[in-house]
Amino acid sequence: MYITNFMMIALRYYSSYSYRSSSRYSGGIELLLLFGMLIIPIIAQINVKSTFSKYSKVANSRGLTADQVARKILDANGLYYVNIEHIPGKLSDHFDPKANVVRLSDSVYGKTSVAAIGVAAHECGHACQHAEEYRPIVLRSAVVPAVSFCSKIWYFLFLIGIFISSLSVGTTLIYISIAMFAAVVIFQLITLPVEFDASGRALKTLEQDGILESAEVPMAGKVLKAAALTYVAALVASLMQLIRLILIARKR
Repeated sequence: MYITNFMMIALRYYSSYSYRSSSRYSGGIELLLLFGMLIIPIIAQINVKSTFSKYSKVANSRGLTADQVARKILDANGLYYVNIEHIPGKLSDHFDPKANVVRLSDSVYGKTSVAAIGVAAHECGHACQHAEEYRPIVLRSAVVPAVSFCSKIWYFLFLIGIFISSLSVGTTLIYISIAMFAAVVIFQLITLPVEFDASGRALKTLEQDGILESAEVPMAGKVLKAAALTYVAALVASLMQLIRLILIARKR
């Protein structure tokens, strides 16, 4: 919230300056935004990796593996048809709604750590969301094709628009590309409640079903919180990029 407020204030100041001074000022703002876009996601990634690594060293007291926990949660919710697969990689875990498969990475599948169990439970949370037709995830799934298209071509349209900005069609292309990128930002915004809800479901299940001890649940919670913050960081970085694009367009 503070970052967004800062950006809005910066924009108001930007519009109040003369052309020469505002050009210098906006240039500084653009550099600041660019720096934020690069550094914020990196910090979030470092945080999630270090948090996961820390709690990967803490085994759950019941000796359950993450895939066993995933099967237990899925079955408890009547999702017997959802399979569990082992995939290569680290923290590449996900739920595939088309194949009805929870895929667990090398760092999670077969592991007994509270970190691995938290991640597995989170992915099962997504499976439960789809089964219950949780509104935000239904909405997110519905807009995926359009957002995927926008994310692939907005940058090329923006570059073409900049290249021919002396023509009216160039300006039009610039603003169309910005609108496309704004759609990507909205998609990221819709993703936040989906991720937070999946984590909330996971922690509630781990505690209520006695899968983890009471002292272990907060540890899993820290891992899931760190993972959720990567989505927040991605959204903040995209908002910075959106404002940066608008500043560039206004100078044309």
